[in-house]
Amino acid sequence: MPPSPPSPPNPQNRGSGTSAVEVRRSSRRRRTVSAYREGDRTIVLIPARMSEAEEQRWVGVMLEKLAAQESKRMLGDAELAARAEWLSEQYLGGRARPASVRWVTNQNTRWGSCTPAEGSIRLSHRLKGMPEYVVDYVLVHELAHLLVPGHGRRFWELLEAYPRTERARGYLEGVVAAGRLPHLTGAETESG
Repeated sequence: MPPSPPSPPNPQNRGSGTSAVEVRRSSRRRRTVSAYREGDRTIVLIPARMSEAEEQRWVGVMLEKLAAQESKRMLGDAELAARAEWLSEQYLGGRARPASVRWVTNQNTRWGSCTPAEGSIRLSHRLKGMPEYVVDYVLVHELAHLLVPGHGRRFWELLEAYPRTERARGYLEGVVAAGRLPHLTGAETESG
């Protein structure tokens, strides 16, 4: 697993789910499990008596809970622009400098778009509520277009810097595939 990036200097930092996980066992803790973000790490507090298997299960559960809480906090356009600036610094050496970054509601077939001549990046409102690493991937993807317009080898080499590219692409492909599945009614699911 690649090293975790530091948290961005953003007052609405939601954590990216890519942080290192530290498990802290406590003999005073009997049944409860809790988790929180601390800088670029996620701290999971568990009872000392838990087995390794229980620990692993609870770490997964708590990471999912944190991600769900964090995904509910939506970035506005100003925070989105700040996030793009931070991502450019982290993964593209600060070379991608968009003039504007904003949410739009007229992109139903794309996750994002970029007009390099204007330096504008637009993200589909459909990304709101998705995990932060997915939104970050789309931002890095569009930022990379400010440096390389097409989807050639140079473009994909830039995206290799973002450690969750493949996972985010898989997530988005899953969303698209789920949208193509037939939607069953209650009667169809009972007989099927």
